[in-house]
Amino acid sequence: MSDITQFNYPTPIRFGAGVVSELPQQLETLGSKRPLLVTDKILAQLPIGLALRETLEQSAFESAVFSEIWGNPVISQVEQGLAAFREHQADAIVAMGGGASLDVAKIIALMAHHPGSVLDYEDGNPNQKPVENLIPPIIAIPTTAGTGSEVGRAAVVSDDASHRKAILFHPRLLPAMVLLDPELTLGLPAGVTAATGMDALSHLSEAFLVDGYHPMADGISLEGIRLISKSLKACVDFSAAGTGNTAEHIEARGLMLTASMMGAVAFQKGLGVTHSCAHSLSTVCDLHHGLANGIMLPFTLGFNRAACNEKFARMSVAAGADGTAQGFFDWLNDLRTAIGIPSNLREAGVEPGHFEDLVAFALKDSCHLENPVPVSEADFRSLFKDALGS
Repeated sequence: MSDITQFNYPTPIRFGAGVVSELPQQLETLGSKRPLLVTDKILAQLPIGLALRETLEQSAFESAVFSEIWGNPVISQVEQGLAAFREHQADAIVAMGGGASLDVAKIIALMAHHPGSVLDYEDGNPNQKPVENLIPPIIAIPTTAGTGSEVGRAAVVSDDASHRKAILFHPRLLPAMVLLDPELTLGLPAGVTAATGMDALSHLSEAFLVDGYHPMADGISLEGIRLISKSLKACVDFSAAGTGNTAEHIEARGLMLTASMMGAVAFQKGLGVTHSCAHSLSTVCDLHHGLANGIMLPFTLGFNRAACNEKFARMSVAAGADGTAQGFFDWLNDLRTAIGIPSNLREAGVEPGHFEDLVAFALKDSCHLENPVPVSEADFRSLFKDALGS
């Protein structure tokens, strides 16, 4: 234990069915009078989005809405949102939606009082500008259970032209308050529920496998895996059956929201090769990030198996399997089949012609640098070849 490690868990979280009704109270606590609601195009027109807008309009706030977000977040969306923030003279941001909305909201907040362009603040930029000023407070309200962006100090955005993903990282990107309300996720389609759930599982499993001393993150990872084993298939089944506001559905959605949040807390320890592959797939093929993770997991975790056999056995216990490494992989494959995750990339529409670009972008991605097993270009070629089913 000669290395020095830092532990950070600072985000205040309010959890429970109906907790979104506390939004006006939380804005008042933060001293906000002119909040900007940042959400996506679809959610803004759905009942939960309309209800939140009505809540703000009926309270004593001068609120505005920015909803020009769709797909994977890109810099132009941030720039439009920043213009909306400044035009409204906003003093806080309410970020509602999935990972895209939350990430765009974080970067809008960062840029509100910092000069230059978004990429000036990219993590790893040799000329990276410092984050010197305070940013407007953010209240994060996730409506999917996958990214855990609501408790993350990072935001991901792509360049519109090159599609290259950039990561912005700073503790000030952490929301001032998180409202985790499982009722807001009851209407998620089965496919989105499955894909985002696999995103959460990838965070938990990769964080646990990363080398380094972080017993808090390790414990959170294992408990998050246990929660997913109890709830993800149930959530997908409830969604497919059209189950509405029942106690069982709310409980399952609450467990998944919790597991998602825990995954993002845990991966401050690090991620790995799965995410390098998934980032490449999103960049090159515009594949949903969670779906990309879900497809790649058996291949990428299998790549780490020989070096992490004991850890996979512990993950097997957490998942309720037989306590062996093979038991974990059996559980993972059974879960993927049960919730409709494609068995390979071709089934998700990824063409072999993308192969060279997939390898190139994955190799440049920094996540694999923390993988417990070093990953070479030849390894990425093998992983993508296997995942393509060829």
